[in-house]
Amino acid sequence: MEPIEQLDLAAVIDVSQAVLGDIVPEKLFDKLVRVAIEQADAQRVLLIIARGHEYWIEAEGTRNSETVTVGLGQASVTSADLPESVFKYVVRTKKAVLLHDASNEQPYSADEYVRRHSARSILCLPLLRQTRLTGVLYLENNLSLNVFTPVRMGILTLLALEAAFSIESSVLYNELREREAKVQRVVDSNIIGICLWHFDGRIIEANDAFLHIVGYTRDDLTAGRMRWKEMTPSEWSEVHTRAITELRAIGTTKPYEKEYFRKDGTRVPVWVGAATFGERQDQGFAFVLNLTERKQAEEDLRRSERRYHEAELELVHANRVAILGQLTASIAHEVNQPIASIVNHASAALHWLEEAPPNLKKISQSLSHVVANGHRAGDVMARIRALLKKVPPQKEKMDVNEAIREVIALSRGEIEKYGISAQTHLADGLSSVDGDRVQLQQVILNLVINAVEALSSVHGRPRELTISTVEDQSNGVHVAIRDSGPGMSAETLERIFDAFYTTKSGGLGMGLSISRSIIEAHGGHLWAAPNAPHGASFEFTLPLRATNAEQ
Repeated sequence: MEPIEQLDLAAVIDVSQAVLGDIVPEKLFDKLVRVAIEQADAQRVLLIIARGHEYWIEAEGTRNSETVTVGLGQASVTSADLPESVFKYVVRTKKAVLLHDASNEQPYSADEYVRRHSARSILCLPLLRQTRLTGVLYLENNLSLNVFTPVRMGILTLLALEAAFSIESSVLYNELREREAKVQRVVDSNIIGICLWHFDGRIIEANDAFLHIVGYTRDDLTAGRMRWKEMTPSEWSEVHTRAITELRAIGTTKPYEKEYFRKDGTRVPVWVGAATFGERQDQGFAFVLNLTERKQAEEDLRRSERRYHEAELELVHANRVAILGQLTASIAHEVNQPIASIVNHASAALHWLEEAPPNLKKISQSLSHVVANGHRAGDVMARIRALLKKVPPQKEKMDVNEAIREVIALSRGEIEKYGISAQTHLADGLSSVDGDRVQLQQVILNLVINAVEALSSVHGRPRELTISTVEDQSNGVHVAIRDSGPGMSAETLERIFDAFYTTKSGGLGMGLSISRSIIEAHGGHLWAAPNAPHGASFEFTLPLRATNAEQ
């Protein structure tokens, strides 16, 4: 570099003003390129900035006659822009390259760019901030040799030194400006509520989305009428205090749910995340999401689930009543039998009373029969009332074999009416299950009645119905109801449990669908399969009680 006393003072001043006058990148880059062209008598100048491990042309200046034109914009550096060998050397060594006649100076004369452009005077300067390369300044003049004289080199070296500092500051300023712009776009987008607050309770700034959430106006904000302490209901104070403690300790808080008082006194549920500013520990910002729609959706879902459950109970109850309607004759038979027996034994007791002396032993036996048959009739009615109840499921310890026996007793009339041979093979010592007795008996009754109806159409071979139970430690209690009826086609077997699918002329197609849902609600599985050599088999499993499984 030339001694400062040999440099043009006006040129030095121009250089200093160029690098100190602006921090806005676009203006700074434009001035740097123009000063470089004017002070160095260059035809073309490239200002290249380092961004990470990549280098980008930020400005290109050209001089045509007395006119200087500067173009701004980012473009990656290629071999078409400058001698690649020169550029790579400067980047690698952080040293300047000065060529007075590039076409005749080895090794650069072999560079494709130099040969294509018949390059002459070339200067490539590193822009160094201490030892860090912030960029490269490339200058060329293809009309004259030895353009970049020692005096011009001195001015350009000074320009490079001061430019490195200014460019770094400008780049940082630009990055800050871009970050602020991005933050401002987020705030202005009003996708989510955002507010700036002070630990003393003041809300300093807020976007329109936040104001809309809490129902305040910008005039309220400006007048200082918005304070998050007063806007927080007392029952949320503990949650809020924990969040403030976390903010003071680590500067951020995990998102949490709370409520705000709106300006009109109503409340709004929100989801809040907050953080303090690094340089201002007494201030911070918060992101606020309005949960009103989500809360309403959750409530609507709960109401829908309640309505669905009520409708399901209605449907289950209607199916239960329909099944009992089909069993009217059987039920009448079951009730009439003990009543008739009561009448006969009561008449016998009266007869033994009329004897002289009265036969007390016979009277006692007859009255015992009256009591027993009265209990029997009561049991029948109790089972009918239980099946007719419309109550929510109530799981309790139950004996599946006992439930099957009660169903067979209710349906005995229908079974005998069609001359069906009914057999049971119930496993001894069958473990208990947890279940709703009424619902599970409804399933068994439904399957038995379906089997009876199927068998009623059989002619020329025995009508057989078999109900069996076994216990499997892996699958629990297994119940099978098999008949020797006409069976079902493959298509019917595939769709038999679909809602509203029925093979009966007057059926609704809900019985088996409801039965499967009941079994699945008990943690079991219900399926259908062909029964060899004739008929169909409906089987289901129920898990054992937890206490049984553990033993």
